[in-house]
Amino acid sequence: MLTPSSNTVLEPVTQEISRQVPGLSMHFSRLRVTEIALNQLALAQFDLDPFLGAASLLVDAKCQVIAWSGTSGGWRGFKHDQEICDAIEAQYGASATTSILAQKDLFEAHGVNEFGLLTPYTSDVQTKIVDNFGAVGFHCLAERHLGISDNYSFANVDDATIWRLCRELADEGAQSIAVICTNVKG
Repeated sequence: MLTPSSNTVLEPVTQEISRQVPGLSMHFSRLRVTEIALNQLALAQFDLDPFLGAASLLVDAKCQVIAWSGTSGGWRGFKHDQEICDAIEAQYGASATTSILAQKDLFEAHGVNEFGLLTPYTSDVQTKIVDNFGAVGFHCLAERHLGISDNYSFANVDDATIWRLCRELADEGAQSIAVICTNVKG
């Protein structure tokens, strides 16, 4: 797993899930991510080179699959995530995927055309996510966001807030709800 450096939720949750799969071994490598925003400095955190550097360390452990467990593809676009996967596969020979590509696959597999979106992000980042999912046929019926840009702070959002916002989305008609951020609990 490729993990944002300031993410404190992802690894414990992933380890807990992996215990349910006999023989699965999880390993992590981090790339520096501190701010989620659309400015050049924040976007540069998700350029290809940091991914390849972090992935190279997992290759040393002979990992067969490398997954980006961040959600930057939501605002950078599905093509960006696919380019990351293609580069990892070409350079290191390991299969690669991302959480956003997996979300898209999950929507397709379950026939989800409309969804509710919940993130801790700012409104401009939220708009990019809505637009990117809309461009590939997934209509955001309702959305909630918390206006936070500091990646470390996402982990401080309490479960009660997440559940309350999910209920609000459901009350607006969302039958499927995507909580897009790997550093929130809930």
